[in-house]
Amino acid sequence: MTFWLTVAGMVAVTFGSRLAGLSLHRPIPGTAQRFLHFVPIAVFAALITPSLTGPQGEGEIRIVAAALAAIAAWRTRELWVAIAVGMAVFWLLRIPF
Repeated sequence: MTFWLTVAGMVAVTFGSRLAGLSLHRPIPGTAQRFLHFVPIAVFAALITPSLTGPQGEGEIRIVAAALAAIAAWRTRELWVAIAVGMAVFWLLRIPF
């Protein structure tokens, strides 16, 4: 019963806030637009950060790959370049020598 009450509460909050925002019919203030610009970046970081330690003791490799991917993203401003660099570094560092 608690599970379904939790789900119902989440549905009410999610759709209630969206409905309230749509019913206002006002433009979004500049401060809110600047804030909303960073939401995808924050969500991406929240999804990636917990997996940096890795299940196989690959924490150092993953952190190095993530750092180089962050540098690539900063320099190029292209997400696909950051992903490609991060994956390439990760796989290259996993090769046993």
